[in-house]
Amino acid sequence: MLPEERRSKILRELQENRQVRVAELSKRFNTSEVTIRSDLKALHSRGLVRRAHGGAVAPDAVAESPLEERIHAHAEEKRRIGAAAAALVQDGDCIVLDSGTTTHEIAKRLKGKQDLRVITNGVNVAMELLGIRGIQLVMLGGMLRDDSLSVAGHFAEQMLEHLLADKVFLGATSWDLRFGLSTGNPEEARVSQAMVRIARERILVADSSKFGSRSLSRIGSLLDMHKVITDRALPADVQQELRSNGLELLLV
Repeated sequence: MLPEERRSKILRELQENRQVRVAELSKRFNTSEVTIRSDLKALHSRGLVRRAHGGAVAPDAVAESPLEERIHAHAEEKRRIGAAAAALVQDGDCIVLDSGTTTHEIAKRLKGKQDLRVITNGVNVAMELLGIRGIQLVMLGGMLRDDSLSVAGHFAEQMLEHLLADKVFLGATSWDLRFGLSTGNPEEARVSQAMVRIARERILVADSSKFGSRSLSRIGSLLDMHKVITDRALPADVQQELRSNGLELLLV
């Protein structure tokens, strides 16, 4: 197969799925991963794809920004979401807090809860709750990502296999009715999937600016969630569709 023919097929797959992975393309086209990376590099230089860890996404797909930038983005909405989420936590609960800035806002509002156990892969979340009376912390182990202060990888996933939780509060870089929940890092996506599996109640906490976009790594279906806590800027037609699909929607 000529390079341009292969690249055209890669673009068609990207149009359909919004993301492609080097390893999968290598198997599909029976060629080396080095060749696929060269294809993606060429397409990136023409503005047709955007390179991402392990593959590529459509040019308009959302990348994960560094934690310092995300702290200031939609800060007021995140504070309201954090307060609404924390109000759902009862004394004696065991909860999972995903890494991120919105879950950090939840952590800030858990002080005063009693007999609470918090499982997290977020260093910022753990530092917020460190030493707080009435809260027992379980910090997941693994590889620390400097840009997000999150722990990911096989060790974190393995730890979660041995734990159970009442609730998980899950963040996402992007969320979409069709593609579901996604994030920019494949390893973090797998940790989020493991978090979802161990929790009896699954709650998405994400501001409305992240709706309608897709990132490289899919976490799962939006319909896997029981509740969605977001802000009132979410379009009315989207609100209706979420509720019609059985999701409990909390607008703050």
